[in-house]
Amino acid sequence: MSSEKYEKGLEIRRRVLGDDYVNRSIENANDFNQPLQELVTEYCWGHVWGREGLSMQERSMINLAMISALNRPHELKLHIRGALRNGLSQEQIREVLLQVGIYCGVPAAVDSFRIAREAFAEAEEGM
Repeated sequence: MSSEKYEKGLEIRRRVLGDDYVNRSIENANDFNQPLQELVTEYCWGHVWGREGLSMQERSMINLAMISALNRPHELKLHIRGALRNGLSQEQIREVLLQVGIYCGVPAAVDSFRIAREAFAEAEEGM
C-alpha cells in the first residue's frame, strides 16, 4: 500500500515507536494481518497522529491514559517507550498514571505503574 497518508503515518509511527518495532511489525505481517498493519499505519498514524491541534507529547499522554484504562499491557509498554521518545519525562508519565488511578481505578494504576517501570528499565538498557 502506498498513499500519502500511509507514508505520513509510517514516518510518524517510526518516529514514535522506533524503526526496529515498526520493521518487525511490517516484516511479520502475513495475508491475515497485513490489512490491519495498513489500517493502523494509514488511519491511526497518518490521519489521526498526523493532524495538527495536539502535540506529539499530548497525544502520547492521551494514549497512555486510554490504554491504561483499557488494560492493554503490551500496547501500554510500547506507548510508554513512545512517550519517552516523544520527550515526555518519567514524572509526566507518572502524573498521567496517577490520574488514571483516580478516574479508572487503583488496579489499573497499579498495573500501569508496574509496566511503566519495566518500560523505563528497558529504555535505559537501549531496547
